[in-house]
Amino acid sequence: MTELIFDHDRLDVYRLSIGYVAAAFDVSKSLSGLHRHARDQWLRTAQSIPLNIAEGNGKRSLKDRARFFDIARGSAFECAAIQDALVATDGLEDVASRELKRMLKRIVSMLTRMAMKFDGVREPSVDYELGNDYEHEHPDAEHEHERKPEPSRAPKDGLRDYTNGKSIVRPR
Repeated sequence: MTELIFDHDRLDVYRLSIGYVAAAFDVSKSLSGLHRHARDQWLRTAQSIPLNIAEGNGKRSLKDRARFFDIARGSAFECAAIQDALVATDGLEDVASRELKRMLKRIVSMLTRMAMKFDGVREPSVDYELGNDYEHEHPDAEHEHERKPEPSRAPKDGLRDYTNGKSIVRPR
């Protein structure tokens, strides 16, 4: 990446995730045969990290921005799980996986902070006194536990008043 044109180009997490994609592509060149499906899934998932970062950073809504950063974060966790599967099936060396996971851990940490930062506008919490204060209520006020059910307003003869005495049930 030579020239920084878009805002997401300036994000450290974006540049780090592009580095992760390049490393994943490099390591995955040796994967074939039984590991090809995991390789394909891994490369798609790895690419979705910077794609979601870029798309999220372009959103105007802070909630949307946070949502895309969360999606990118989830993709990073998915990459780690795919790496675990590849290590368990001897498709990926443990040393290479650990190095890639260090990158993922940093990406996840950065995305977590970014998502929390943009996850909506909040007011500071307020402590309310939770004592029982009924001074404001009228002494004859109706309370939920004292309510009586309203009388039924259904017609006395069911629906017959509304159907001219004919049954509304139709045979099949």
